[in-house]
Amino acid sequence: MPLDITTDKSRLDLDVIYGYLTKSYWSPGISREKVATAIEHSLCWGLFEDDRQIGFARVVTDQSSFAYLADVFILPECQGRGLGKRLVEAVVADDRLRGLRRFMLATRDAHGLYEQYGFERVTDPSKLMEKGA
Repeated sequence: MPLDITTDKSRLDLDVIYGYLTKSYWSPGISREKVATAIEHSLCWGLFEDDRQIGFARVVTDQSSFAYLADVFILPECQGRGLGKRLVEAVVADDRLRGLRRFMLATRDAHGLYEQYGFERVTDPSKLMEKGA
């Protein structure tokens, strides 16, 4: 089955993305409107198998000094085939993200995946702050 990774937002399947994210540990219950707005204002990658979207990744960035990788997923029935690696490879290879001073992400359980692409655990988390909703 042919695989395709695209940054063409017109091909993204909002139903698939929203359906996954609303059940994910990082955005349970997120509204469809918030997902659509996030896609509109981010760089996005869709992973397709035979025109069916099976994966997604999104980057919030100024394309100069900072980027934040978010919402990376492969549908459960398609996991275990190295597709997450292919998706992350496409993201980190994108020319729009070259030369950044900082590229961050948060993960509960995929540290090993991201470490393969140069991401490291934060050595001094006391520097980080957040403002919740």
